[in-house]
Amino acid sequence: MSEEPRVGPVPDGPPQSRPYHHPAAGWGAAKAVTEFVVHEREFVDGPRALLRMNHENGGFDCPGCAWPDTEALSLDICENGVKHVTWEMTGKRVGREFFAAHTVSELSRWSDFALEDQGRLTEPMSYDAASDRYVPISWEEAFELFGRTVRELDDPNQAAYYTSGRLGNEATFLYQLMARELGTNNLPDCSNMCHEASGRALHASLGTGKGTADLKDWDSADALFIMGVNAASNAPRMLTSLAGAYRRGAKIVHINPMIEAGATRTIIPHEFTQMALFRATRTSTLNLQVRIGGDMALMRGIAKATLERAQSDPRAVDQEFIDRHTTGFAEYKALCEATPWEEIERQSGLRHDDIMRAARVYRGADRSIISWCLGVTQHEHGVDTIREIVNVLLLRGNLGREGAGPSPVRGHSNVQGNRTCGIDHRPPKEFLDRLAQVCGIDPPRADGLDTVTTIEAMHRGEVKVFVGMGGNFAMAAPDTPYTHAGLRSCELTVHVSTKLNRSHLVHGRRALILPCLGRTEKDVQRSGVQQTSVEDSMSMVHLSAGMKRPASPRLLSEPAIIAGLARAALPRSDTPWDWYVEDYDRIRDTMAQVLDGFEDFNRRVRLPMGFRIKQPARELIFLTPSGQAEFSTARLPDVVPAPGTLILGTMRSHDQWNTTIYSDNDRYRGIKNLRTLVFMNADDMRERGIGQLDPVDITSTARDGTTRSLRGYLAVQHNLPKGCAAGYMPEMNVLCSITDHSTQSDQPLMKHLRVTISPAA
Repeated sequence: MSEEPRVGPVPDGPPQSRPYHHPAAGWGAAKAVTEFVVHEREFVDGPRALLRMNHENGGFDCPGCAWPDTEALSLDICENGVKHVTWEMTGKRVGREFFAAHTVSELSRWSDFALEDQGRLTEPMSYDAASDRYVPISWEEAFELFGRTVRELDDPNQAAYYTSGRLGNEATFLYQLMARELGTNNLPDCSNMCHEASGRALHASLGTGKGTADLKDWDSADALFIMGVNAASNAPRMLTSLAGAYRRGAKIVHINPMIEAGATRTIIPHEFTQMALFRATRTSTLNLQVRIGGDMALMRGIAKATLERAQSDPRAVDQEFIDRHTTGFAEYKALCEATPWEEIERQSGLRHDDIMRAARVYRGADRSIISWCLGVTQHEHGVDTIREIVNVLLLRGNLGREGAGPSPVRGHSNVQGNRTCGIDHRPPKEFLDRLAQVCGIDPPRADGLDTVTTIEAMHRGEVKVFVGMGGNFAMAAPDTPYTHAGLRSCELTVHVSTKLNRSHLVHGRRALILPCLGRTEKDVQRSGVQQTSVEDSMSMVHLSAGMKRPASPRLLSEPAIIAGLARAALPRSDTPWDWYVEDYDRIRDTMAQVLDGFEDFNRRVRLPMGFRIKQPARELIFLTPSGQAEFSTARLPDVVPAPGTLILGTMRSHDQWNTTIYSDNDRYRGIKNLRTLVFMNADDMRERGIGQLDPVDITSTARDGTTRSLRGYLAVQHNLPKGCAAGYMPEMNVLCSITDHSTQSDQPLMKHLRVTISPAA
């Protein structure tokens, strides 16, 4: 077994693997939620929270996924959202007494589950090297430590300011303003690891970094193509849209190496009659198990089939749309014609007949949406694949009209809002110009560091201060030992958090833990109770208002913490940091002047359901160099594993949210009491002499030739294409070398690790 600490809790029995045959959500989810609420002892506030979560007019936004809220739905919740909120609302506390009783060395041996399970952080803490403990520190002393350290840096680019998706828009804007007033664009964020490829591809093809489809489009599409998404676990409220689509007769095609529970059938919990009758609804009409990385080849096959059909049926492509709104069609058509069917089948891992079935669904639909998540983005060719998705949409004019368009599924609440509101290590000139004019600062113009380059710069001694605004950077990033060594080489690490996690224990020479309010808690400032805004994955911006008394009177809101840090680091700043924090409307008024689409922000965000940021590409206005939507002409990558090797993709279990682990179970994949596993194809196991639940060694080989291993993991037979394997992050992040990142998007290749698997030595 790995010598690293456990991630999940101690199992309550032997590991089990049994096929799961029940619908997604439904009574299985209801049972899991009840058990979780009972375990956390949130009998009153837990149920109360469910009635306020994801509601317009005074509700709070779920801190989990970024799926849009549904209008007029009285119970717009899901199993993982309830767990996430209950986990935050726990009555357990981590104060000075806890830290006095435990050294950092001792806590480093605890599991990640045990760390978070201690409860909510209650006051700021500073690392004391002499005692190897965190000790209390006042807020002003903590701010001054940060400010003094930053002021003493030789170069402002020796600091990096990381952001997770949980940060609200107002705090996001202040955070990037502080970093840029300090003189750096070092603003790495979780998008660098998740959807960077989506933004770059959509910018190149359409001139926008976001999808154009909204929830109403999902409700009127004739065909939905869902690529690289485990809906039941990663975006559970999507199941409502899928069930509705099936009932109205839409075609639903899931494209994924694994047939997940959410791609079969579901019982929606808020459909009480269906629950009472145990009546499930199908969520797919076709499941295609592409090989890992084979999505681009499948899209090329759909395009090739559509163009071949157009030779006898001119309605197969929308030539008028192509002629009026696109460029590069002739070159793309020639590329499709020149791509052999044999190569498309080989790279996709699908038979010709299966590809033609998908093509017929696409050709037979008047309005189609193609949606994707990390199963598409975390590859070397992620940008090319998403541009190929856009190519397919353009062929039939599936843009600029209801029920059609590209629709990336962002994984974390407000990760899209972070980028919209300025968290970008490659900021556009136009944004910086407005920021300078409105805020009276001189922002740096050179590109900053992203996640991977920040870790590399830590190792070189070029980044000495790291600030993590939410998240668990030490566990979310690739190449775990390398990332940990980088963090430990820093002069100062600062983490703004709600709960104890591994990043607090993998710290610099000096370290601060700054506890903040949770999304569920009331935020009271000098002018009264505040609300923050968030942006969902379909560009809707709406307010979120906490309902619960804060876990401690010594907690500060994220805007207040950022203002305190900025005030200490920029003692001569003209930015009215404290004035902003007194009333978040003031922050929004400034944002309205800087950000495109945020005009009249304070009024519009208070409308029912908020407002949607304008998407020029939806109106067929393309901010590309050509002024048109641009076809791309990338060659198909070779994703077929070499003989004796497999391609492994990392993923989350069902009882997990990002790096937060709720249990060692994965209900929808039939797993109990086990996380250190690898899912394998039956033939691949047989060829290697591996039986069910046998211990195996997994070794990855990086581009630079170095190897990394996990030993004693248990092999689990699963319905995967031959040559493919899968396992859980963050345990398997160790297999992804820091050098293994996409040259197209700079994203770590978490879904495309080249490995060998053999019986344990």
